[in-house]
Amino acid sequence: MFSCALAPRQPHKLTEIPHPQSGPPMSRFIANPTPCNRLRRSFLWEVGGGFAGLALVDLLSREGFFGKTAAAAEPAPKPRAKHCIFLFMNGGPSQVDTFDPKPALEKYHGQPYKGSTKVGSNNRAVGYLMKSPFEFKQHGQSGLPISSLFPYTAKHADDICVLRAMYTDTAAHSSGCLQLNTGSPLTGRPSLGSWLSYGLGTLNENLPNYVVMTDPRGGPIGGAPNWGAGYMPAKHQGTIFRSGANPLLDLATPAGVSERAQRHSLDLLGKLNAGHLAERPEETELKARILSYELAYRMQSKAAEAVDIAKEDRRTQEMYGLDQPLTRDFGSKCLITRRLIERGVRFVQLYSGGGHIEATWDGHDDCITNHKTHAGETDQPIGALIADLKARGLWEETILIWGGEFGRTPTSEGVGKPGRDHNWLGFSMWLAGGGVKGGQAIGATDEFGFQGVEKQTHVSDLHATILALMGIDHRRLTYFYNGLDQRLTGVNERHVVSEAIA
Repeated sequence: MFSCALAPRQPHKLTEIPHPQSGPPMSRFIANPTPCNRLRRSFLWEVGGGFAGLALVDLLSREGFFGKTAAAAEPAPKPRAKHCIFLFMNGGPSQVDTFDPKPALEKYHGQPYKGSTKVGSNNRAVGYLMKSPFEFKQHGQSGLPISSLFPYTAKHADDICVLRAMYTDTAAHSSGCLQLNTGSPLTGRPSLGSWLSYGLGTLNENLPNYVVMTDPRGGPIGGAPNWGAGYMPAKHQGTIFRSGANPLLDLATPAGVSERAQRHSLDLLGKLNAGHLAERPEETELKARILSYELAYRMQSKAAEAVDIAKEDRRTQEMYGLDQPLTRDFGSKCLITRRLIERGVRFVQLYSGGGHIEATWDGHDDCITNHKTHAGETDQPIGALIADLKARGLWEETILIWGGEFGRTPTSEGVGKPGRDHNWLGFSMWLAGGGVKGGQAIGATDEFGFQGVEKQTHVSDLHATILALMGIDHRRLTYFYNGLDQRLTGVNERHVVSEAIA
């Protein structure tokens, strides 16, 4: 209540004064000063100011000031979910071919676009308006429109909340992926999984808190910063798992090395590293390395068991599509994801598409064939993952996120060409699972699907909403760096999409 209360208390002092009869000096006791090292009147004045503050709080409360302030602010989030799964469709799926039907494209198919929205990236050719070749049907009791690309996902239409007016700040893949993952198109910031690891801690001691599984065709453009910890301690960064028999390279104990010998080696290494750390305590990478050795030791049995999908019965494996070449890889990753969630992993990110252009959802040349391929690889496994989470009682505590770094244009890339260019002004993503109000589409793009015109959702608004579903206020989750309280959602005003929360 008063600023001087935290000032350090001074020790007693003995002051020497002359004896009145010029004898030897004698000591006189002088009591401690006030806690703020000022005169008593200053002390009483500040204390009085504190008591006056209590009276002011009482008066303002009677006027309803604090109730009005709380009502004006966003509601405090209630924890709904413990886990988060990010199904990252690398390359940018077309919104008008997936979750945002546009009858106007049927009507004006093959005609030049005459709107004001800028079309074309990197000087690519601009063609005419192009209708979707995929039929949209209404699904579930909600009647949510979903294209024929996703017959398995469509079975869960009443669980899905589509955000139709997403937008970002960049049209480039590398910066777009970074912004969707970290909130910024620039390298060096912590990713969403890192923020959740930092803010919520771990639910297990034997597996990483944050796991990433990339596509066998390659990782996203921009690489490891997409799952990096940025300026946070390195222990919060994502750990790459593979979908094969060996999830982590160099995890197995070398032949001929006993468990006792390995334990002695780790103990010695720990002592040496602790000595180095004592001389340079600011090096978070060294701290993370020390922790990673111990985690790797525990993971030698736990990680291998967690990814051993051969233990799953035949029906489950077929449900995820492991018996089909097209769906085997992504199906394996989805099944491993369910097993990791069961074992307490906080955040799992799966990538569909790797490398560049047609190896991802980046359908410049032939968006029709491209989307048939990538939707075919992922739809059945995603539908199986949703059904499996429900069956095992994990649905209400797990959030699913589906989407890519941006969308695609409703025009073709070149006259008579089936490709579509990048569109960062209005695209679709969806949420489902713990705390999400499904069976709805929020927001809208214009009649052709170029730009959001209603309830636009910035990537950082999406992040704020995900944090809210996990029980975190995005304005209060901060990390002090470079003299600022950094946030996942940045310094601009961002909002939770409250309509998406049940």
